[in-house]
Amino acid sequence: MKLLSINASNTKIKKTQEKEFIKTRLASLSLYPDNKICPGSVAAKCQDGCLVSAGRGRFDNVANARRAKTEYWHNDQAGFLAQLRKELANFDKLCKRQGVRGVVRLNTISDIAWEQYDIPQAFPDLKFYDYSKRVNRIGKTPANYDLMFSYSGAPSYKKQVEQMPAGYPMAVVFRDSLPTHFMGRPVIDGDKSDLDNLRSGHSVVGLLAKGKAKKDETGFVVDSNLIAIGG
Repeated sequence: MKLLSINASNTKIKKTQEKEFIKTRLASLSLYPDNKICPGSVAAKCQDGCLVSAGRGRFDNVANARRAKTEYWHNDQAGFLAQLRKELANFDKLCKRQGVRGVVRLNTISDIAWEQYDIPQAFPDLKFYDYSKRVNRIGKTPANYDLMFSYSGAPSYKKQVEQMPAGYPMAVVFRDSLPTHFMGRPVIDGDKSDLDNLRSGHSVVGLLAKGKAKKDETGFVVDSNLIAIGG
């Protein structure tokens, strides 16, 4: 079973790769979210409405492949990490051979602290990035690993939001349309390019609700028409 996808099979990954001016190749890892690999999802109430139901995740064969990888992680973590390191080493060599910048997103639909397993540290020539609902990770990852904090308006997640440090982008899922500002931050269109999102600094990375998230009522998805003028 291969862990990484290097063919931009994820729609967002493909958009990011196509938009970059510097030739870039992206590798991604898509697991099937649960409470263990997404520890912030319980408080954020985001699991039912997350990207697991959007895009290709709605197809059984895709969901089953993601489940198999997640079971591999839970049942044989040492084997999983050894295989991941091998695949990343091969990806690094491929990017260097092709003369492109190698970028990696390991938490396409998960929230594992890969820095605790020395994964980004082992590949300093690769650029790693992810979204995370674990605010205690923001600003504490290695130099080649950037994170965007992922917002939820669920009451049980309020403390995490309040602890979000300034200067880092914060992703927010909106229903139907994007506002101009939210929580005093300007909103950018986050569905265009993840790498643009990383460079956006103290802003809100606005993402439109997809799949089951369109009907989410937990607070994870923000209704733009209910936001007061000025954000």
